[in-house]
Amino acid sequence: MLEELRTKIIRLFGEEAAVKVREACDFAVRAHNGQKRSSGEPYSIHPLAVANILTDLGMDVDTIISGLLHDTIEDTGITKQKLEDRFGAEVAMLVDGVTKLSRLSYKSKEEEQVENLRKMFLAMARDIRVIIIKLADRLHNLRTLEYVDEERQRAKAYETLEIYAPLAHRLGIFKIKWELEDISLRYIDSKGYYDLVEKVALKRKERENFIQIVISMLKEKLNDISIDYEIEGRPKNFYSIYKKMYMQHKDFEQIYDLLAIRVLVNTVKDCYGVLGVAHTLWKPIPGRFKDYIAVPKPNMYQSLHTTVIGPEGEPFEIQIRTWEMHRTAEYGIAAHWKYKEGGKTSYDMDKKLSWLRQLLEWQNESRDARDFMETLKIDLFTDEVFVFTPKGDVINLPKGAIPLDFAYNIHSAVGNRCIGAKVNGKIVPLDYQLQTGDIVEILTTQSTSHGPSRDWLKTVKTNQARNKIKQWFKKERREENIDKGREMLEREAKRQGYSLSQLIRNEWVEGIFKKYGFTSMDDLYSALGYGGISTGPIMTRLLEEYRKANAHGIPESLIKETKADKDKEPSSSHGIQVKGVDNIMVRFAKCCNPVPGDPIIGYITKGRGVSVHRGDCINLADEFVEAKRLVEVSWIGEHKAAYNAEIQIVAQDRQALLADLTNAIADIKINVTAINARTAKNKMVVVNMNMEIHDTKQLEKVMKYVNRLPDVVDVYRVNA
Repeated sequence: MLEELRTKIIRLFGEEAAVKVREACDFAVRAHNGQKRSSGEPYSIHPLAVANILTDLGMDVDTIISGLLHDTIEDTGITKQKLEDRFGAEVAMLVDGVTKLSRLSYKSKEEEQVENLRKMFLAMARDIRVIIIKLADRLHNLRTLEYVDEERQRAKAYETLEIYAPLAHRLGIFKIKWELEDISLRYIDSKGYYDLVEKVALKRKERENFIQIVISMLKEKLNDISIDYEIEGRPKNFYSIYKKMYMQHKDFEQIYDLLAIRVLVNTVKDCYGVLGVAHTLWKPIPGRFKDYIAVPKPNMYQSLHTTVIGPEGEPFEIQIRTWEMHRTAEYGIAAHWKYKEGGKTSYDMDKKLSWLRQLLEWQNESRDARDFMETLKIDLFTDEVFVFTPKGDVINLPKGAIPLDFAYNIHSAVGNRCIGAKVNGKIVPLDYQLQTGDIVEILTTQSTSHGPSRDWLKTVKTNQARNKIKQWFKKERREENIDKGREMLEREAKRQGYSLSQLIRNEWVEGIFKKYGFTSMDDLYSALGYGGISTGPIMTRLLEEYRKANAHGIPESLIKETKADKDKEPSSSHGIQVKGVDNIMVRFAKCCNPVPGDPIIGYITKGRGVSVHRGDCINLADEFVEAKRLVEVSWIGEHKAAYNAEIQIVAQDRQALLADLTNAIADIKINVTAINARTAKNKMVVVNMNMEIHDTKQLEKVMKYVNRLPDVVDVYRVNA
């Protein structure tokens, strides 16, 4: 294996480079001396194999040396500084980027995995070669997975399919991606894998004969038009067949691209020339043609794909690309990375890796392990749609993306002021799922007070959109976020059988503040309110501290609410109870119109009793509001009275729109007390309706009913 590596290095880089690589190899052997792999072989076999994989990918000498040394910091006593002194700062940085955080302790395996991935992605941002080394490392580990126990085999295989294979796809390194997928499948579903291998083998001779026939037919025609070409049969990796069979419920015989050929030519013009010849020979299947040359994939992949009906009615796929495109298809970013040719490249790497920057932006915001893992999986999985701006610019989005994802991809201001969308010239709901080829136009308002809805967080597909929505709420609605976050934590504490006052102690929250970078409880509540963190890990930590405190004999009287508080049953008025206060006048604030089901808070006024507001009322965030006047209130009893509520409807302007709206609400027996309608830009109309309802459930029913009407774009409750 060492001699094989030396031969490759001399061929690619010369004798001097081979000497440097040999020095690194000897260093790795000494560092790992005495260590064994699960197979019983010396550990140094592994870094040597990784270096060979990196060499096959065409990586530079420093990357290959880093592959040889990638486990030295993690598994030996070698320090980063020692590597830097011996092999240079670049090699030391690459090795450190690959190194796991195994020496640190974590609350869970999931948290450990997330922190390892965070570090790896940060290192990727500095130098993309980190992940290429990691992929080579993972590939060799999978090749030797037979030597570990079954549980570990499955765990590694699942992790590979969830993280590393999609990463290889996003970087366009298909040569590695396909092998990672096939090996992982073998350990996850051994029976399914070997059944598939058998089916493919049974048809091999028949398939090879068919491919030779169509190649001969195509060659004959291409020779007539004098195009330099090379044609080969294209093998299909087992995992891609498996996915189509088991996830799309297709039979083996229904997989069209089992039979495939690839044509390699010199120029883009020749690509389209070959396509024309192919379509004159065989009839193309509608909907099965894809032009990735005109619209490349984000991972730099370019090719023409078409599926045609061949001899005897057998469908098969043809891929057509230039030699340069083919190299990129095999090796992705490794074929065009920025360190070659003195740092110059024909590709804009910053643009190609924009998804990585977005991911890093999000990981800085999301400190919750589960949130980050879900986000990572969404960003890495491969199904995508390509849509167009009205000016013809191509925007790629994940499958299932909606106009809001498109809006935030354009600019955060476009997303924040979005009130509707047109797709192919027609008004569509904001939760419409975009399709490849759609032309999307976003309708916006000029109102500076308009902002995103919290409901958007549940409907957007892209992490970029979700992050920008959260950022808006974080910046523009801090007081609202604080109230919402406090309420969320209180609710979770109550669900666990505690009050929040039992669980909040300065010494208990210090660890939380340190982990998330907070300086106060308001910071914590705000992060919960805008969705930066979830209540789960916070509550887990607080409960741990509470139980530890009780275990050490802290008097229960210091933990629980006082008996006086428990015994004091507040009086009520208008279905409202005010904590700790008897016989006090209660009124509902007209600025926010709270209704049963809303989180509420009371404000003690001068001479007018307690004013009850919605928990998200912005008037309570006013700098002149005195915090000491705020009082805890709650809904009690059955709510048969009518409460005032206001909704705003955004719709496409048309005749009889107002009549349809009022009739619809009358149909569900809701009393409308006031209507105000005004026209907006882009032929839109905004309608405000005041009505009498019993609770939030009834209000939600009204909004859903109205939202189904033709030409209605959006319906939302008016905030204070």
